[in-house]
Amino acid sequence: MATKKWTVSHEELRPDAVYNSKLVTKFINCMMERGKKSVAQSSFYGAMKMISEKVKDKSALEVFETAVNNVKPLFEVRSKRVGGASYQVPMQVKPHRQQSLAIRWILEAARGKKGKPIRERLASELADAYAGQGGAMATRENVHKMAEANKAFAHFAW
Repeated sequence: MATKKWTVSHEELRPDAVYNSKLVTKFINCMMERGKKSVAQSSFYGAMKMISEKVKDKSALEVFETAVNNVKPLFEVRSKRVGGASYQVPMQVKPHRQQSLAIRWILEAARGKKGKPIRERLASELADAYAGQGGAMATRENVHKMAEANKAFAHFAW
């Protein structure tokens, strides 16, 4: 029996109306809280409008896609139990999980900034991630440092 690469929800995911991008739809769905999709959409599109005003040389969609790609981790550590001891084993991250982690980290970093509307926080976090800075990039760097520090246990990855 062949294994599935994606879930059924991924196959049914439709591109959004404004940018015609499945990545934008996925981001909005992850951003949504309590089933309020229209609120998530207005916040996201407001953030994209702010990004287009901040970054003049690139389109807002290019900035968004580059930001997500910059935050994607290459390695992560996973717990592996071997002979009664747990080891943090560095492993490569599959592409679908890279995207999910990047989206999650960007949203966590944007939600962590307080005192401004979410569209402003999201716009600043995406602009920071585009420039290789910000909270989401810090999370990615920490994950990579953990993987580097535990390289000695890489032989447990099987």
